[in-house]
Amino acid sequence: MRDILPALTGWYAAGRPFGLATVVGASRSTPRDPGAAMAVGPDDEVVGSVSGGCVEGAVFELAREVVGDGEARLETFGYSDDDAFAVGLTCGGEITLLVRPVTPERDPAFGAVAESVAAGEPVTVATVTDGPAPRGATLAVWRGRLAGTLGTTGLDAAVTADARGELALGATGLRHYGPRGQRREDAVSVFLQSFAPPPRMLVFGAIDYAAAVARIGAFLGYRVTVCDARPVFATPRRFPEGVEVVVDWPHRYLQGTETDERTVICVLTHDPKFDVPLLLEALRRPAAYIGAMGSRRTHTDRRDRLVEAGLTGDELSRLRSPVGLDLGARTPEEVAVSVAAEIVALRWGGTGAPLSATEGAVHPPVPTP
Repeated sequence: MRDILPALTGWYAAGRPFGLATVVGASRSTPRDPGAAMAVGPDDEVVGSVSGGCVEGAVFELAREVVGDGEARLETFGYSDDDAFAVGLTCGGEITLLVRPVTPERDPAFGAVAESVAAGEPVTVATVTDGPAPRGATLAVWRGRLAGTLGTTGLDAAVTADARGELALGATGLRHYGPRGQRREDAVSVFLQSFAPPPRMLVFGAIDYAAAVARIGAFLGYRVTVCDARPVFATPRRFPEGVEVVVDWPHRYLQGTETDERTVICVLTHDPKFDVPLLLEALRRPAAYIGAMGSRRTHTDRRDRLVEAGLTGDELSRLRSPVGLDLGARTPEEVAVSVAAEIVALRWGGTGAPLSATEGAVHPPVPTP
């Protein structure tokens, strides 16, 4: 959705209706996760993708139809046993799409949501997908305000509470309620899509490996900061455009920096005077991944120093060291791929094993936060 918002914002501002298809459910092996979106706008212009090409033709027609008749639709696409190249997912999975018309009259909060996403302001959009509530109705939830309605005051209240919880985690998914927001009923399905700012990657140690890690971190969608106490190394020209470069003692910078459950911390200094105080701080705060570079001898020495400094076994168990997966990497770029692979595997619950040696779905279900 983020990628196609500029086009959608232009159509919306011009008052030109468009059909928006969003993946609201996925099972087994699917090419796109919930939240992926495709839109069909004026002059049949298409932006985005919901399946990597498998069902886009059918979705194109559905999007045109909902603009024409004004009725949102819920459609499920799965594998076609009769003809693998018919309308269906050749990968064998199944996706459910909500296809709805968007105009300023039908969705008056859409412009404000788009502005918040562009500005990095967290917002969750709740959309009714099924049940005894207006399908396609939306409620935009910010930390301190609301816009729109799902049909009843009780449903709005229950969804608002859940949406703010999802927003804190940057999570997206379906929730179920009674018509008036009852928690123990599942008559109404509501898709909560969170637009939180990009997660942060903090890279400590402005060495050649850091430049490669920063580059691949930015490619994966992280907002990257490189920090080093040595100004001769911590210079912006050594790093990709858009990467923040900070000259400061690593532990002092981290003490003044907010982290959350999505933050990635890569410690590449492998120098005890930097590593130990930095890791003492990092391993006691929220983070999705904390990795430290160094040989196995360096790791053993570092671990002993951290134990002497008072870290517990549970705190030390969060440390990924030596950093990265065993790919046989040698160059900075190869090491960066190794680190990125470990981050992705940890995020989605992957094993790191070759897919040719595994069984089951290629894209496993998204782990529950």
